Amino acid sequence: MMQPDSRIYVAGHRGMVGSAIVRKLKKEGYTNIIVRTSSELDLRDQTAVNAFFKEQKPEFVFMSAAKVGGIVVNNTYRADFIYDNVMIEANVIKASHQYNATKMLFLGSSCIYPKLAPQPLKEEYLLEGYLEQTNEPYAIAKIAGIKMAEAFRDQYGCNFISAMPTNLYGPNDNYDLQNSHVLPALMRKFHSAVKEGKSEVEIWGTGSPKREFLHVDDLADASYYLMQNYDGRNFVNVGSGSDVSIKELAQLVAKVTGFKGELIFNTSKPDGTPRKLMDVGRLHRLGWKHSIELEQGVRAVYNEMKDSEVFNLSA
Repeated sequence: MMQPDSRIYVAGHRGMVGSAIVRKLKKEGYTNIIVRTSSELDLRDQTAVNAFFKEQKPEFVFMSAAKVGGIVVNNTYRADFIYDNVMIEANVIKASHQYNATKMLFLGSSCIYPKLAPQPLKEEYLLEGYLEQTNEPYAIAKIAGIKMAEAFRDQYGCNFISAMPTNLYGPNDNYDLQNSHVLPALMRKFHSAVKEGKSEVEIWGTGSPKREFLHVDDLADASYYLMQNYDGRNFVNVGSGSDVSIKELAQLVAKVTGFKGELIFNTSKPDGTPRKLMDVGRLHRLGWKHSIELEQGVRAVYNEMKDSEVFNLSA
């Protein structure tokens, strides 16, 4: 188990997930947290990654670095998404083995599951059908990370574990309307609509797809829990175990932001996967459950972000 002075590397510490993990570790009293910005260490560069691991010799690795985005950027920059993510995870996982890390946690995504998989999504549904086309390159990269962690465990006995989070939101999210995920995009859209006195807000798609959301601080708590308590080969879903339709989500964000106008659903835009609800039974049996409910979390994030510069840029 990690000790207060253990050398802990958090890859991707400035992203939403990595920064939440750093907050959690500091809260728990860890004092030797190792971080590098992307300008200081390009994780796509194997030579640079190996030099970093050789020098720092991290004992525990939280692999939360990734190239991420919403439907538009996933579908537009398909080559970048598969190349960057495969290179990042391959270099970090290989170096974790080569330089004798005690344990590594690889964090993936719920998009690894087949588009039409039965709901809720059980871990054993992996590779049982076709992926959602719009984010297939990213999903394949994340599947490769899972299989790489398993392979290093099988061949070398590495204590490498994997967790697959559901849709996340929270501090340090991306609010760019062109490449953000649905919840931060909706928060910014509705905030701008209220500020500018608009009578309607456009929502992409039909509003019928259902999505599960987890506050990133809950993911950080789950990641910490798994690093301390789980040593299994099988990856673990991390989620809340409940979902809402995009229409219901939009109505919630309208309520939180105080928007009183009309919701317009642009059905020419893609819906993506019809439903993505994680089966979190394995995680619950391990002894962890989420603590931040959706409305509570959305209100907290909105109250924190509503006066920020990034939130108030012209939409």
